[in-house]
Amino acid sequence: MLENKYVLEALQAQFGDAILAAEESYGMLSFEINPAKNTEIATWLFEHPELKVTFLTDLCGVHFPNNAGKELGVVYHFHSFENNFRMRMKAFIPVANPTINTMTTVYNAANWMERETFDFYGILFEGHPNLKRILNVDDMDYFPMRKEYPLEDATRTDKDDRYFGR
Repeated sequence: MLENKYVLEALQAQFGDAILAAEESYGMLSFEINPAKNTEIATWLFEHPELKVTFLTDLCGVHFPNNAGKELGVVYHFHSFENNFRMRMKAFIPVANPTINTMTTVYNAANWMERETFDFYGILFEGHPNLKRILNVDDMDYFPMRKEYPLEDATRTDKDDRYFGR
């Protein structure tokens, strides 16, 4: 049975400063990495003779507009079936250059997940075999999941703030 502390120590021993932060949230190991090392770390996890992290459960994007230089992020959820162990890896990139290496070279399942993340967040996956929109129209010139819009429509005249506790 793998433990979070053991896995984190193994990661830090192998990759040193590329592991930027780590925490244990609800019993799951969660760590932030240098985005340039995402495929290298994933390959190591996949090929490690003891860890055997052979399944990419999920890959998604996040947007924190107030986090200067690290506005966009990619969150990876991994699972080792053999060890019944799950972990989360995060990599943050600037919105000015939203590029990160594709994970399709390690996990085939990343293909459509990366396409969806590109479609909604505009994150470019370097080396992806067919990075194009899959859910939104091709001529859409924005990324709908980014927080780049006002939270409320200031032009509405039918809303009275008294009814909303303001």
